[in-house]
This record gives sequence, C-alpha cells and structure tokens, in this order.
Amino acid sequence: MAFTDILYEVADRVATITLNRPDRLNAWTPAMAQDLKAAFAEAGADDRVRVIVVTGAGRGFCAGADMIAMGGMLASGTAPGREVFPDLAHDPTPGRDFDQPLTYPLKTPKPVIAAINGPVAGIGLCFSLFCDIRFIAADAKVTTAFSRRGLIAEYGSAWMLPRLVGPMNALDLLYTARTLTAEEAAAMGLARLLPAEGFAEAVRAYAADLAHGVSPRSLAVIKRQVYAGLLHGLAEASVLADEEMLASLGSEDFREGVAHFLEKRPPAFPGR
Repeated sequence: MAFTDILYEVADRVATITLNRPDRLNAWTPAMAQDLKAAFAEAGADDRVRVIVVTGAGRGFCAGADMIAMGGMLASGTAPGREVFPDLAHDPTPGRDFDQPLTYPLKTPKPVIAAINGPVAGIGLCFSLFCDIRFIAADAKVTTAFSRRGLIAEYGSAWMLPRLVGPMNALDLLYTARTLTAEEAAAMGLARLLPAEGFAEAVRAYAADLAHGVSPRSLAVIKRQVYAGLLHGLAEASVLADEEMLASLGSEDFREGVAHFLEKRPPAFPGR
C-alpha cells in the first residue's frame, strides 16, 4: 500500500512505521492520521509481523499538529476541526472504549512500541500514550502543549495519562504544558529511557526479542487482559485469566514452550 506521510517496512518479524515529515518535525496531518491507521490495520493482519515499532524520521518523533496548517485555516476564517482532524467523528457508546480515534493501537493484537527518538508534543504525545511501551532517547523533550494553545486534553489523553503517571503528574503536565526532559519523563513512568547514541538499535533489539523469543499467542492474550483490566474489576480480571489459562494449555505455543525448554533450544512458536 502506498503512504503519503509515513514509511512502512517489515523485516525480521517487525513492522516499522516511521512518521515521515522530518522538515516539520513530523508534525501531524490528516494524511498522516489516515496513513497510520491503515498501516496498523496492515501490520495487524500480516502473519509475518509479530511486533510494531513507531518512530520518527530525522531528529523528532512528532511535534504535534501542524500549526502552519492550522494557522492558515484560522486566517481564512475556518475553525480547525474535522478538516484537520478527520477522525474526530466517533462513537462514544459504552463498550466502544478502544474504538476511539487514537485508541486502535490498544486493539491491535501485537505489541506496539513507540520509539520516541526526539521531541514529542500534543497529538504526537497522545498517540504514544496508546502504545504499549514507550522508549525515549536521552536527548528528547516532551510537552502536552494544549493549555498554551488554548486547547484541552484531547483524544482521551485525560483518561490514559493519569493511568500511566498518576493524577497529580498528569495534571501538572496538562496544566502547565511545560517541557520535560527525557529523564524526567522516565522518572515519572511515562517512558523508558535509553541513550541517544544507539537508540534505534536498542529498540530494535527489544523488538527482536519479543518477535522471536516469546509466544505471539501469549502476547496477544496478555495485551487483551491488561487493557480489559483497565475497565474491569478484580473479579472480572480473575475470571478472564482462568478462561485464558485453560485455553492456553491446549495451544500449540504451550507445547512448543515446554518442548524448547526441555530440549534446550531456541523457541519456534507458531503463534497458535
């Protein structure tokens, strides 16, 4: 599939999606939003892919919404809205929590890693919140940006951010829209810190271990358990765990998990 504002490649069981507007620090556009969603659908359905990595071209991850485009719309008297953010139309029906505009990484049945290689702000940060794991380069900077643009905590970030860093830290970041260092972001649990030198290689090594060393079936079920647990009580989570454990005991991946351990060889999980 041809993409406009991203690059997409699959190698060694890992799909790498690169936000590709380096001259604008990969600022978010409607085309990028559509490309990302399509790329996730492609990677999620591709049996060759076991892990998805999202990163940015050049020196940034995503600087947020393209402010030049938004400024042009304001100058023309057109309020930025669905023209800039076409996915704003959504269904808020209870039970559709992960069917919102940026939440599709939570539904993708494969690990999703945000490799934050440089500055991240606004909607770019929102998107990263819905990735399973965030790695951040030591020289990167982070800001929510919204309150300094007369905006609010968009795209469900007011729900997800407190679950990652706690309500006080979330409100601090959202109230002040101050710029965080990568070290501060890591200290509050927003991301895991990696050295800037060799950052991409370190992320690839982590992704490769997931892609080759563990059961893809287990990863899909565990991911579903964790995110369902954000909406469930302990009793519901326990019942789900019992059901999934019984199912896993009859899986091919369980048989391979035991066999490779006893035979002292690398695993060859079929994903079933």
